[in-house]
Amino acid sequence: MRSAYSVETVRTAERELMARLPEGALMQRAAAGLAAACADLLGRVYGSRVVLLVGSGDNGGDALFAGARLARRGAGVTAVLLAPERAHAAGLAALRRAGGRAVPAGEAPGGRSAEELIEGADLVVDGIVGIGGKGGLRPDAVPLAAAAGRSRGAVVAVDLPSGVDVDTGEVRGVAVRADVTVTFGTHKPGLLIDPAREYAGSVRLVDIGLELPVEPELEALQHVDVARLLPVPRAESDKYRRGVVGIAAGSARYPGAAVLAVAGALRGGAGAVRYVGPAADAVIARFPETLVSDQGPKHAGRVQAWVVGPGAGDDAATVGEVLAAEVPVLIDADGLRLADAGVVRGRRSPTLMTPHAGEAAALLGVERGEVEGARLAAVRELAGRYGATVLLKGSTTLVADSGGGAVRVNPTGTSWLATAGSGDVLSGLAGSLLAAGLSAVDAGSVGAYLHGLAGRLAAEGAPVGAHDVAEAVPEAWRNVLG
Repeated sequence: MRSAYSVETVRTAERELMARLPEGALMQRAAAGLAAACADLLGRVYGSRVVLLVGSGDNGGDALFAGARLARRGAGVTAVLLAPERAHAAGLAALRRAGGRAVPAGEAPGGRSAEELIEGADLVVDGIVGIGGKGGLRPDAVPLAAAAGRSRGAVVAVDLPSGVDVDTGEVRGVAVRADVTVTFGTHKPGLLIDPAREYAGSVRLVDIGLELPVEPELEALQHVDVARLLPVPRAESDKYRRGVVGIAAGSARYPGAAVLAVAGALRGGAGAVRYVGPAADAVIARFPETLVSDQGPKHAGRVQAWVVGPGAGDDAATVGEVLAAEVPVLIDADGLRLADAGVVRGRRSPTLMTPHAGEAAALLGVERGEVEGARLAAVRELAGRYGATVLLKGSTTLVADSGGGAVRVNPTGTSWLATAGSGDVLSGLAGSLLAAGLSAVDAGSVGAYLHGLAGRLAAEGAPVGAHDVAEAVPEAWRNVLG
C-alpha cells in the first residue's frame, strides 16, 4: 500500500526525528537522496550544467546541499537565489566550498540572464517552495518556472513541485512542471491527486527514517493489496455462494449501457448476474448466461448487491425500488440524478456512488471546474453529505467513505478510458465485487484498479472502446494475481 500524509503529520514526524539526530543530519539524508536521483538522470555528472532554483526555506537548503554533492563530482552548479539574504546559510556555504556559485535571480551573471542559464542547463532543480507553500508561485518566481519549462534539460522538484498545494492537489496559479519529483519520508497527497499530480512527473521516494501514524490521509492500492482482496471461489462454492449481482440499467434510448454494465459484472467475481430493464433482448443476445427478468427489481430473484442507473433515463421508480432493497447498492449515471438524497442517507446497507466530475458538481451544486480543481475536497464532501462511499471518477479516481479515514486513490488509470461506456463497465465490475462480499470501499477501489489496468492492457497506446476494456478485465485479474 502506498501511503500519503498531510503536511502537519510530516512536520510532526520530522521534528520528532530531528530531536534524536545530530543537527543537520536529516537535511543531509534528504540531500543525499536528491543528489543520487539527479545523478541517475544526468547519467554523466562530470561536466554537466546544473541550475538550482533556491527559495528561502529548508527546501532550498536541500537543493543547495544536493548541488554541493554534484559539484564535488565535477558538475558545474549555479544556484539562482530568489531571496539571497534568506537562503539557507549552511547549504550555500557548502555549495561554494564545492566549487559551485550562487547568483541573485535578478542579476545577469556573465552577461546571461537567470532565465538563459536555466534554459541551457542539463538539469534544473526546483527548490523554490517546500511543503508549507500555499497558492501559486510568487510573481518573482514565475519567470524562473517558465524558463524551467523551456529548458532542454530535465526538471527535478524537491519534495513537490513549487506552486502546488501539497495537502489537496490543487493548483491555484503558476506552478513548476517537473519531470521527476524526489519526495522525502512519505508521499504527499498532492503528488497523487490531479491536477497537481500532472506537475509532479515521475515520483521517487527517499526514505529518511520518519515514523508515521498507521492511518494516512491517502492510500493507493498496489498489486499485492488487490490480490489479497480479490474474491476467489473455493471448492464448495456455487454461483449463489459466490454472489449474485443485479443490474437495473439501460433504456430504449441507451440499451448499450445495460450491455456494458452486464459485461463488467460478468467479469467481476460474482457467480451470476441478473438483469432487469428494457434492454433484455440486447443483453441476452450478447451474454446468454445472464438471468433476465421483466418483473422489476423486487421480483427479480435473490441478489447480494444491485447496480442501478447506467443509461436509465428518467426511470425514477426503478431507482427507488433498488434503493429500498436491504443489500449493498451501487448508484451510477442517471441513478445519481434520480436518487433521493434522504433515502440514500437513510439506507442501512452499504451504498457506493460513482459520479464523474460533472455529476459530482451537479450533486454538490457547484461548477464542474470546482470539482476538477479540488477533487479531494469534493469526494469527501459528497461522502459526508450522502452518508455513502463515493468513487469520484476522473484522471485520478478517488474513493472516500462517509465515516472518514484514508481516501483511496487509484494508480492504474489511463486517459484511454475517457471513452463512452467505460463507466458502465466499471459500475458492473464494482457491483459484482460488492455482491461477492467486498466492502463498498474495497469494491470501489479494487474495481477501479482492475478497470484502469484493463484499460491499459486493452489500449497498448491506441484507442479502445468500452467493450474492449470489459474483455481485458480477466487479463488484468491474472496480471494482479501474478
